[in-house]
Amino acid sequence: MGERNMTSGISQITKQVYSGLKQKGYTGRIVSIRHLDDLKEEIERRRNQGVFDEALYQEYLAGFEFGIPEHLPDAKSLVITSVPQPQQRVNFNFKGRSYHLTVPPTYSHKTDEIVENILSDILKPKGFNLYPAAVPEKLLAVRSGLAKYGKNNITYIEGMGSFYRLKAFLSDLPAIEDNWFELRLLEQCNTCNACVKKCPTGAIVPRRFLVQAEKCLTFHTERPNEFPDWIEPSWHNCLIGCMYCQLACPANKRFFRWFEGEESFTEKETKLILKGTSPNQLPQATVEKLKRLYLLYQLDVIPRNLDVLIEQGSS
Repeated sequence: MGERNMTSGISQITKQVYSGLKQKGYTGRIVSIRHLDDLKEEIERRRNQGVFDEALYQEYLAGFEFGIPEHLPDAKSLVITSVPQPQQRVNFNFKGRSYHLTVPPTYSHKTDEIVENILSDILKPKGFNLYPAAVPEKLLAVRSGLAKYGKNNITYIEGMGSFYRLKAFLSDLPAIEDNWFELRLLEQCNTCNACVKKCPTGAIVPRRFLVQAEKCLTFHTERPNEFPDWIEPSWHNCLIGCMYCQLACPANKRFFRWFEGEESFTEKETKLILKGTSPNQLPQATVEKLKRLYLLYQLDVIPRNLDVLIEQGSS
């Protein structure tokens, strides 16, 4: 009887978690902590098969943490959440011209704290803990049933398209329902090649879930190295990242023009950024703008990216 009551209580708390997320227009899934091993094995298997470019693996995948942390030794579940998120506009003024650039949906972290507070406000009064997890979030979202892959290796959620941000947590809340799905492709991808045709670098491979990430513009705009010679300057379309495949995707039709927030940099600020001025030497107002864009710690790549976009006359 005690165990039955406990299970019923956990079920109610789980429903409260989902309800709390839904009230804000968010979604989530809770699965057993044992799937940490499944995620680890899947990443390692793909690496051993040579699916990952080694540079990409070291920069994006090597930092995942698949062990139970000391600060949460009784972790029992993985919680994956999704929050709708728009593109952001950024305006730079330079040599008498204004350059209107885009930051894709996933770069802003402002909702991470919001979703963590929602979950903590529900769980902590019930005696359960929550801690951010460094795991492959897209893979977890698909395996948990929250999302499906597109051909472009970006994940999609019903009602959000790909315009959202994922955030994963560890918790000592037991997982009542422990669904773990095979990798799933969006149904419309079976008859659509829009992203394949639109990708200028040929990074999208039609018959597999993984893109050739070493060819992806996003990969190269996020790393501080010089752009490879084979990347045409005219291909660049965002201040960081790339929106070609997302804006070509019919599943995102409702969100193509979804922008919120806008920051503008004066000519003086633009020149300082282009020079690669360190954050501690930038005016405080400039630093605050970069913080709001969540780009302050991307200043190792922003000057180079901005220079290319200005050079090609983006507007």
